[in-house]
Amino acid sequence: MSQPEISIKPRERDAIINSLRAGVVPRIGQPLIQVGRVSEVKALIKDIDTISDKGSTIRFIIGEYGSGKTFFLQLIRSIALEKKLVTVHADLNPDRRLFGAGGQARALYQELMKNLATRSKPEGGAMEAVVERFVTKAMDDAKEEGVAPGVVIKRQLKELEEMVGGYDFAQVIHAFWEGHAEGKDDLKSAAVRWLRGEFSTKTEAREYLDVRTIVDDASVFDHLKLMSRFVMLAGYSGFLVVLDELVNLYKLTHGPSRTQNYEQLLRIVNDCLQGTASGMGVILGGTPEFLLDTRRGLYSYEALRSRLSENNFVSDGTQDFSQPVIRLANLAPEDIYVLLGKLRNVFASGQQDKYLIDDPGLQAFLDHCNKKLGSAYFRTPRNITKSFLDLLAVLEQSPGKSWKDILTDVAIAPDKDISEPVTESDGELADFTL
Repeated sequence: MSQPEISIKPRERDAIINSLRAGVVPRIGQPLIQVGRVSEVKALIKDIDTISDKGSTIRFIIGEYGSGKTFFLQLIRSIALEKKLVTVHADLNPDRRLFGAGGQARALYQELMKNLATRSKPEGGAMEAVVERFVTKAMDDAKEEGVAPGVVIKRQLKELEEMVGGYDFAQVIHAFWEGHAEGKDDLKSAAVRWLRGEFSTKTEAREYLDVRTIVDDASVFDHLKLMSRFVMLAGYSGFLVVLDELVNLYKLTHGPSRTQNYEQLLRIVNDCLQGTASGMGVILGGTPEFLLDTRRGLYSYEALRSRLSENNFVSDGTQDFSQPVIRLANLAPEDIYVLLGKLRNVFASGQQDKYLIDDPGLQAFLDHCNKKLGSAYFRTPRNITKSFLDLLAVLEQSPGKSWKDILTDVAIAPDKDISEPVTESDGELADFTL
């Protein structure tokens, strides 16, 4: 099984390998290790096209720990960036929720805005660049029309003023333009801080920007909808919100808090399915328990259950990727074999003459793992991936040894009993698989 010989930069190669061996999803080089999930990717690309056409979409990506959720979410985010969308992403945790009376929702918004990304700034921190683009575009339009830039900016922001919180949002963008035109960096900085949700009091916001509202726990989704409209005014194709680790809502022990978060989620689902969140898509990652548990999961909330229940006509051999929920199936043994080949290629920096193990060695490695771990290793590629990279590391540092010697002499032991349930504490190593 040969790979196209494409040279991989040492920095990229090391970042991928080190990430995988450390148990985290690599942030770069994703196409180099992508396998499977063709139908799922096509469905999400169709969603991106809908968003670009000023529609709205929502998807729940459901899979066991280690099934590939995180990598799938990151891959779709990277595709959205290539298609000129603006993206934001964040993981939920006890301090970052969809609803909270103690600043938890605002903390989630702040994390999202910190990670706001564009194709030119994929790592995040692109808020100021997005606003700059809007202002520059407005100034170019004003020059063509022969009017003052402020006239064009006010006209373009008029549609935002009709939305909840839109008047102050428009005032803040106008303040940024004033700072840009008059060289007042402190005014520009204050506007960006407000847009990121960093003002903690209304008094502070009024002092710096002469607005009477701030982003708070109750207005997070309203501001996300405002941002989706604004980025389109700035010339982008749409706005994609990616939220992972929604299992943290399922884990809330306080029943009323959990219900309030599910109510907020219902609002997001309704707005996206009804098309009222123009140019906006939402993708949420969670576990089967988070979705299906009728006591604490989404199915415990009847309104969500009715909207997210699976198509009754789907059976073995049939699929429906048009519904909101996409279940990530287990990787097939063939996919894992292809994955190992791609990992081998990355480890060798894309140079086939530097491969440390041949194709029969890949199959022998799979057979060895199957004997040690049983068929369960197909469900959680975490162990087999780490073991394979460990094998390559040993081969690299032991020129006199072959893979046959090592497989014969060394028992490959997982760092956790494969029969035990996999939990989030095990990390998301296997989520690089797609």
